[in-house]
Amino acid sequence: MYFIVPKKIKNGFILIASLFFYGIGEPKYLILIVTAILSGYLFGLLIGKYKERPAGRLFLFLSVAVPLGMLLWFKYADFVISGINGVFGIGLPLLKIALPIGISFYTFQILSYNVDVYRGEVMPERNIINFAAFVTLFPQLIAGPIVRYSEVAPKLRERSVDTDEVYMGLVRFLIGLGKKVLVANPLFQLCDTFRGAAEPSVLFYWIYAVAFALYVYFDFSGYSDMAIGMGKMLGFDFPENFNYPFISKSATEFWRRWHMTLGRWFRDYVYIPMGGNRRSRPRWLFNILVVWVLTGLWHGAAWNFAAWGLFFAVVLAIEKLWLLRPLEKSHVLSRIYAFLFITVSFVIFNASSMEQAGGDLGGMFGFSGLPFVTEETLYYLKSYAMPLAVGIVGSTPAVKLLVDRIKRGPKGFQAVKILTPVFCVLILLLSTAWLVDGSFNPFLYFRF
Repeated sequence: MYFIVPKKIKNGFILIASLFFYGIGEPKYLILIVTAILSGYLFGLLIGKYKERPAGRLFLFLSVAVPLGMLLWFKYADFVISGINGVFGIGLPLLKIALPIGISFYTFQILSYNVDVYRGEVMPERNIINFAAFVTLFPQLIAGPIVRYSEVAPKLRERSVDTDEVYMGLVRFLIGLGKKVLVANPLFQLCDTFRGAAEPSVLFYWIYAVAFALYVYFDFSGYSDMAIGMGKMLGFDFPENFNYPFISKSATEFWRRWHMTLGRWFRDYVYIPMGGNRRSRPRWLFNILVVWVLTGLWHGAAWNFAAWGLFFAVVLAIEKLWLLRPLEKSHVLSRIYAFLFITVSFVIFNASSMEQAGGDLGGMFGFSGLPFVTEETLYYLKSYAMPLAVGIVGSTPAVKLLVDRIKRGPKGFQAVKILTPVFCVLILLLSTAWLVDGSFNPFLYFRF
């Protein structure tokens, strides 16, 4: 239908289709996203008009307060109430508000637009259909990547799609589908099996930790690939969100490669405005602490997410002060070090409570009195050897480098050209068979 409708109404069609798509999740939250869109649009116009006057700052403040207030209310109200109950020993009832899908992502996009208008980096969008289409673009509406207005503004006004772009978009989409269904879902099953293990062991804890880290990567990068692929089919170029993060040699490098659109958002709209690393060392360390605790809490209203952010704040500060130069000199040890800390961080990330996080880490490092290995551990290691192996190899650029090397020769290039669609159709068939035969596993980042 998108290709059939006239060019002049394509944005309107995308807007209607995206709102319909979002409304399927929960119709009443359409009011929320429409309110956020109208707020961002009107404040953008007011900021553009008055940014050289004192009123501009007031409108900027309000443009941040309104969507952020909605985010805080729907995502963190019960977290705050629980904290008050715990500190003061009282029993205030929880509100039990359902979290609107995608609110963290579209809130950040609207915030960045208004701030960029105030900074003079973009002109305010006067066409409300274009602005609303930017916020609601269905490929990335639910779980990113976090797209800035400046990245899609030219394509909102004028774009065209040829068959090559549609083909590349389909290939990218199907690769993402395969990542999610054929790799992430089996790894999720392994993690679920671990929680019900009758004979846990130190090795099983490590298998779980590695499996969960790989699961999050293939689940979220798979979604990002699907979103980028769908965007390409519509004529949009969304930013990349992952760049083989598990080959990093430090936690610092990891966060340059992992969820890159979120990292740069916090850098440009929180860390740098606070002074970044241009202040005194104590203030610089404070800036890192604030940014990473906020990054943790962005992922969820729970103490384990705050602890996860604090963990990275400490590790990153230590690296920047003392470890980065030595780590850069070692290729093997630095990657072992990075993978160790990254794996530990995801154990904290996935814990349902701080007690569970402590128990999981204790099990990994032999503080729980468990045997190193059991028969049950070996059984499940053999059962899930294939998805683990595919996950480990697929999280590195090894396959990409091999394909690029084959493509250098004329015969190899032709072979890859022929086999790519065959490979993609195979992914589609296998993914469909898995989904028909298996249970529903939503994308992990829908929770955030």
